[in-house]
Amino acid sequence: MRSMILPHDLSVSLSAQGFETAATIHPNLGTAALVEEAVQRGEGRLTKDGALLVDTGKFTGRSVKDKFVVRDATTEDTINWGAINQPMTPEHWQVLKADFLAELKGKDELFVADLFGGSQPEYRVNVRVVNQLAWHNLFIRTLLVRPTAEELDSFEPEYTIINLPSFKADPERHGCRSDTVIAVNLTEKLILIGNTEYSGEMKKGVFGLLNYLLPAEGVMPMHCSANIGPDGKSAIFFGLSGTGKTTLSADASRTLIGDDEHGWSDQAIFNFEGGCYAKMINLSAEGEPEIYATTRMFGTILENVTMDEDTRELDFTDDSKTENTRGAYPIEFIPNTSEKNLGPPPSNVIFLTADAFGVLPPIARLTPDQAMYHFLSGYTAKVAGTEIGVTEPTATFSTCFGAAFMPRHPSVYGNLLKKRIAEGGATCWLVNTGWTGGKYGVGKRMPIKATRALLNAALDGDLDGVEFRKDPNFGFDVPVSVPALEAQGIDQTILDPRSTWTDKDEYDATAHKLVELFVENFRQFAEHVDEGVRQAAPQAA
Repeated sequence: MRSMILPHDLSVSLSAQGFETAATIHPNLGTAALVEEAVQRGEGRLTKDGALLVDTGKFTGRSVKDKFVVRDATTEDTINWGAINQPMTPEHWQVLKADFLAELKGKDELFVADLFGGSQPEYRVNVRVVNQLAWHNLFIRTLLVRPTAEELDSFEPEYTIINLPSFKADPERHGCRSDTVIAVNLTEKLILIGNTEYSGEMKKGVFGLLNYLLPAEGVMPMHCSANIGPDGKSAIFFGLSGTGKTTLSADASRTLIGDDEHGWSDQAIFNFEGGCYAKMINLSAEGEPEIYATTRMFGTILENVTMDEDTRELDFTDDSKTENTRGAYPIEFIPNTSEKNLGPPPSNVIFLTADAFGVLPPIARLTPDQAMYHFLSGYTAKVAGTEIGVTEPTATFSTCFGAAFMPRHPSVYGNLLKKRIAEGGATCWLVNTGWTGGKYGVGKRMPIKATRALLNAALDGDLDGVEFRKDPNFGFDVPVSVPALEAQGIDQTILDPRSTWTDKDEYDATAHKLVELFVENFRQFAEHVDEGVRQAAPQAA
């Protein structure tokens, strides 16, 4: 077995970890070597411009219902057990692990990468990833933080991920739901991924790990993007899919820290990752030039994007395979990024929502209590379809803007965020990128130039001196007028959503409905928060 290879390769062998295999081990290969291996092994093809195109098979997204956490003395009282964090018994884990390692033992080749989860040295974790597929190894090497040669020389893995798409679980034997399994054992510091080629399972496995570990150290883990302004002040952007988290944080005038996962420590905002994992559907050079440029770079991985077999040109509009087409690339492929993936603690905290009910204002200032309320709510709204006339939006609440990745109780993250905001003096804003002038099907989407103007005004401090009114339904402060809107030729009435509706009674009824949805959703958190946060709840006017 080639597990003790060379200096800088694997300072701790797989056999020393108890993982026996006769496979040829490919340790810590670079981008070019992994691309070459993937192409030679038939795992992917090169596009016209040199990106690696792969197909993830039947799994084009995460298998949320197939993820389990071992319930033992370590996790019994620290995991928020339920539909998201499903328990696996220690007995089932032992059988699963034995069968998984037997599968590992029979492999001919394995790819191993030693990486960091987290850019701030004091709070990062050493993660070893063992892959059956070369392109999976390239993906995780791209997405996590890559150690220097010197750091690899002394690298000792703390946590290990073994990803074998060939392994099929047995629900009865292994205590899982199907033949696909993602099993996390926090005591043994081991994550097993079987029977899925979707690479995001590895990325989110590390995110979930940091979401479990860091709160105990007083660090706030966050599903957010982050950037730094010319004044040296940073901002973080929370938001669910479709709210503009990536687009609004990728501002050419600001330095990008990261687009998806961060920690907030006493000293810094730090990226958990060293790469980006962007949606590719309908990508264009005009709409998102920086991200589009990465698709023409060697080292980028494109998942499930359609390619012309003759010309090898890409078609980003084709969603016949999935709408969740993805591109993975090193963060340095984006211009104007933070050299160390770090920035100062944020001066501004932004909660993005796409309110398809057309009730929320385009921007509102939140108190710390209101910020915690909206953070725990994690609200956005989805439309019922894409055709005009489908007018009934659906509210979506995803706790902490990332419920699927939060192993501890939501109040742990909410209280930590409130503490960080209070101690750091950050200003909090709710920004609605959704509808104005009526709900979806009646009104129109918030103009992007209005959103950018208001957001820039907030980040630059230009809203500090303007007049605010109290929103009658949600109680937060809404600016009455903003000079930046006038400069863009945008009517100030957009700041008062009720005034943009033709039917004011219909607005009031819709606002009342949305308030009720918020209140009903928050009942699950009421006993876990203090009175100030409970009082921050909206009340229908």
